Amino acid sequence: MVDVQPPPFRTLDDFLLGSARFSVPDVRNLDRWNNRIINNLLYYQSNYFAFAVAFLVVVGYFQPLQLILGATVVILLFMGFVWAAENKAVIRRFRRNHPSLSVSAILGSSYLLLSVLGGVAVFLFGIAFPILMILIHASVRLRSLKNKLENKLESIGLKRTPMGLILEALGQEQEAGS
Repeated sequence: MVDVQPPPFRTLDDFLLGSARFSVPDVRNLDRWNNRIINNLLYYQSNYFAFAVAFLVVVGYFQPLQLILGATVVILLFMGFVWAAENKAVIRRFRRNHPSLSVSAILGSSYLLLSVLGGVAVFLFGIAFPILMILIHASVRLRSLKNKLENKLESIGLKRTPMGLILEALGQEQEAGS
């Protein structure tokens, strides 16, 4: 964890406005779509984290206790999933072969547990909505040459970033940078 470096923020022009190019992904080629998402998650991770934190601050201002409860449930389920994937080969293969189902299982389990605990609305708006927006942006944002170069540095191990560690925990490290 010592050599983990947060990447720089990308400009608003690069992230959303003028030079940003968007296109609907080809849903028939899931490998290419998955590659686009992973590489955009790595390249724009500082912007994504800032967006998620800003959204969490707004939701936390109105419902602080339920946001903390929701975040605790999601973090514990995520850590349990990563632990199970490291110790059970069946879960490790499932995580690697079906990354979107893995994330959906974590979020769905969190939703079910929080519905029992009563924090469903806070979970949906405070945690799941920013994740949904991030995944939509990562799906439709086309990659630039600078994006591809930064991802190559991440994939060959010259740079370690927080998103790289999260993707590695989800079993997607072999996809990054390709």
